[in-house]
Amino acid sequence: MTLHPDLQLPTPHELDTLSPEELAGRMNALSGTLGTRLGIEFTQVGRERVVARMPVEGNRQPAGRLHGGANLALAEELASVGSWLNLDPQRQVAVGVDLSGTHVRGVTDGWVTGEGVLAYRGRTVLVWTIEIKDERGRVTSMARCTCNVIAVGA
Repeated sequence: MTLHPDLQLPTPHELDTLSPEELAGRMNALSGTLGTRLGIEFTQVGRERVVARMPVEGNRQPAGRLHGGANLALAEELASVGSWLNLDPQRQVAVGVDLSGTHVRGVTDGWVTGEGVLAYRGRTVLVWTIEIKDERGRVTSMARCTCNVIAVGA
């Protein structure tokens, strides 16, 4: 498996010394990725908590609301990036293998912000809980994403 050539995962030292906002800057604008096409922008990145925002514009369903699939893509993006930060990127990568979500409020404009929190970290599995909120801070979707750890080159 080959990681995106522009992805600059932080070293363990950088994870300990850089702010979550500085780390987030490394995860933005990876050309050709779904996250970039959806307009996902990371704002805070850490081993146990990852935050990103996504515009509603360009990610609506035909009924005019934010597409549920876009919400789930945001959730998996948060879980995947957070999982990578818990691994040795020279030897391992994490991939989403289970994703479930519940959409509780429609959003028609503005931005949503997703916050992923590490719920479980094992040797081969990481589980994240994600809340997505509108600009007024109201929960719009909740998700859980499980990532498997696989060896690079496998």
